[in-house]
Amino acid sequence: MIAVIDYDAGNIKSVEKALLSLGQQVLVTRDAERILGAEGVILPGVGSFGDAMGKLHAYGLAEVIRESVNRGTPFLGICLGLQLLFESSEESPGVEGLHILDGKIVRIPSENGLKVPHIGWNNLTFPRRGRLFEGMEEGAYVYFVHSYYLQAAEESIVTAAAEYGVRMHVSVEKDNVFACQFHPEKSSEEGMKILRNFLALCGHTAERRNLQQ
Repeated sequence: MIAVIDYDAGNIKSVEKALLSLGQQVLVTRDAERILGAEGVILPGVGSFGDAMGKLHAYGLAEVIRESVNRGTPFLGICLGLQLLFESSEESPGVEGLHILDGKIVRIPSENGLKVPHIGWNNLTFPRRGRLFEGMEEGAYVYFVHSYYLQAAEESIVTAAAEYGVRMHVSVEKDNVFACQFHPEKSSEEGMKILRNFLALCGHTAERRNLQQ
């Protein structure tokens, strides 16, 4: 079972629907026991960084997320879910993120006639091909909706980048933690490949745990 964390953010239903279409058992929940018992955990979201962190704390989910990550459970952040994994965001000065990964979220500069938010399809480059992108070609197109982007402190964790006026870090991988700024659930077949790859990682991790018991 995959737990999709429910903290009143937008786009959670789209992620649930995509996983169900892949034949995956899914539970949208904020119950700590269910989240910690899941084979994999997804933190999706569209909305404000500050409001989202407030909800995670109000529901007691910040510590649940940290515990899930510490247990080695495969964890995937999507869009706002990526941003929340880092230290802070220019969108909400003074608000601390989960700081599971090092880096900051900054606003996309509205220069050269580029519209902000960045909405639409953009292609990926792979500075380090992560496990989410197995079977995907360099230059694959995925769908974005965002006004802020990641500047990761460690270039070594960046597995995908995209250009939109600036070079943006748009996917990361470190140990059992994965995240995408774009929306795999809205990115057609390429996005489904990414979700399938994540689900495969969840299955492998669960199998290893069963063998160790």
